Amino acid sequence: MTKSLTEIKSLARSHTATAMSALAGIAQNGQSESARVAASVALLDRGWGKPAQPIAGDDESPLTIQLINRVIKKP
Repeated sequence: MTKSLTEIKSLARSHTATAMSALAGIAQNGQSESARVAASVALLDRGWGKPAQPIAGDDESPLTIQLINRVIKKP
């Protein structure tokens, strides 16, 4: 990571409390239902993590797993 990216992350993280407070305010008092839902989802994702996504597939076809292996050889 470059120093500038580290600084950006640090700056963004320093505003966490403000952002969470803003999201909570929108979730409680937002002017539209979609804003309240979006803010609520953002809060839940940050507090509890995103829900696991099941892998859906065709029940008739076997599950195919592909492995990609990269080997780096010294010259």
